[in-house]
Amino acid sequence: MNILRTCVIAMAAATPAIAEDDRTSRHSSPTTITILHTNDIHGRHAPFEAAPGDATSQTGDPGRSPAQFDQAGMVGGFQYLAGKVGEIRKREGEDKVLLLDAGDTFSDDYVGNQTRGEAIISLMNALGYDMMALGNHDFDYGVERTRELQDFADFPIRGANVTENGEPVFGQPWKVFTVNGVRIAILALTYHSTDKTASAQSIAGLTYSSGIEATRRYLPEMQRSADIVMLLSHQGTATDRKLARELDGVDIIVGGHSHDIFRQPELVDGTWIVQAMADAAVLGELRLEVGADKKLRKVTGAAHQLWNYQIEPDAGIAELISRIDEPFAEAMNEVLAYSADRIPRDYRSESPFDKMVGEYMIEETGADVALMPGVGYGISIYPGNVTRDRLYTLLPHPAKLVTFEMKGSDLLAVLEQSATNQNPGDPMKVVGGLVQAANIGWTVDLNRPLGERVSEVTVGNTPIERERWYKVATNSGMANGLHRYDFSGIRGKEVHERSVTQLVEDVMKRKRVISRPASGSTRLVKVYE
Repeated sequence: MNILRTCVIAMAAATPAIAEDDRTSRHSSPTTITILHTNDIHGRHAPFEAAPGDATSQTGDPGRSPAQFDQAGMVGGFQYLAGKVGEIRKREGEDKVLLLDAGDTFSDDYVGNQTRGEAIISLMNALGYDMMALGNHDFDYGVERTRELQDFADFPIRGANVTENGEPVFGQPWKVFTVNGVRIAILALTYHSTDKTASAQSIAGLTYSSGIEATRRYLPEMQRSADIVMLLSHQGTATDRKLARELDGVDIIVGGHSHDIFRQPELVDGTWIVQAMADAAVLGELRLEVGADKKLRKVTGAAHQLWNYQIEPDAGIAELISRIDEPFAEAMNEVLAYSADRIPRDYRSESPFDKMVGEYMIEETGADVALMPGVGYGISIYPGNVTRDRLYTLLPHPAKLVTFEMKGSDLLAVLEQSATNQNPGDPMKVVGGLVQAANIGWTVDLNRPLGERVSEVTVGNTPIERERWYKVATNSGMANGLHRYDFSGIRGKEVHERSVTQLVEDVMKRKRVISRPASGSTRLVKVYE
């Protein structure tokens, strides 16, 4: 695929100043630098419909900290992202702007799968990204494919805390950028628990470790080499905050993984932290003012939601998207069903979409219950036609359907493990979302002691029996121990040829009209803030 280099159409606009360092110096005219940032694009390169509430997997989710869109309409899309980036580059001066991405970037999408990540990297090359951190989904196509994508990219893709043969994968994990005469050292960090969220085959040969310890290792040399030290982090906000509290000397953390939106930078023990939601729907902007002594004096910022009606799209990027999509247009735009409702995915609470998938799995296999891992990406299904492209934002991977029998006591252990995963007491031990169960009713109180959080469990309308064997349907990732789940005590395991995605396609086509399932079978008591 040819890489398009294009000039973007710019619109002059003022950036809202919404957070400041109180160490402002007025003795000399400051040097200004702009940092633009995205994270958790998940292959999303086209605009999508959004609204307040649960528009994506982690907006409007009652089980997590508040994050949502502030209006309804079409949002995102690389042509609009490029338009906004071009607007800011024109305003500030292109040589005074860095463009960064904090990982989980090129998979989890129909075209992403068909091009094995090349579609998004092509667009990032055209847009002129400067650096990207590896996310836990950036090895979905295997280590060698990610290596090929790094060779194809015009920018470094790195992670200090993921090693291959004892060294950071793909080379030195930090780089010094000189911007407007100021040296900025940027260290990339990945998600430390990727080995608990990815298939073993896709990350074979890689070792994951603490990003805090990796930063501790590289920090002294970065401080000697630069005026400002920055982390490009796919650890999640809770771990970024922990790092800021434990380590001195990090000026800024540009974050990802937890899909948070920082409408203003957050100052934690002298370190500024930001993040820009997900799905290429938000462009984060940081404006740095640096004194004559090359010290950071002032930080302001904004989170630009990329509402299409507000931005002039970049024509060159739009044309590149059309060329990328064209070979797949017929398949991706095939209508599978009509949805009567908005059917959202939620990550840390009961997820209507995943409950619907579980009900389809029970219908197709005759299982007593179905389990799906809590998944933190995807765009809600809206009323109207459901295309294959929309389904693949929610079920992009070819995970096989798996059935087996397990005792009620082991089912209870799976539910307890999910409750532990959500609130283990250490942010670095959090993994995955709330397990999604069909034909199971349960109460989960995340404030109770570990191992005592699950109660009132029923299968159908009957209390669960610890010694009874139940037929379970799930996907191959969960059956293989994703998110620390233990299925060692099962019997009669069968790995089916059909993937869960294909099963859902088949059922949707047969039903023709789908609707949101009844809610309320998972009763969540979230962590008291």
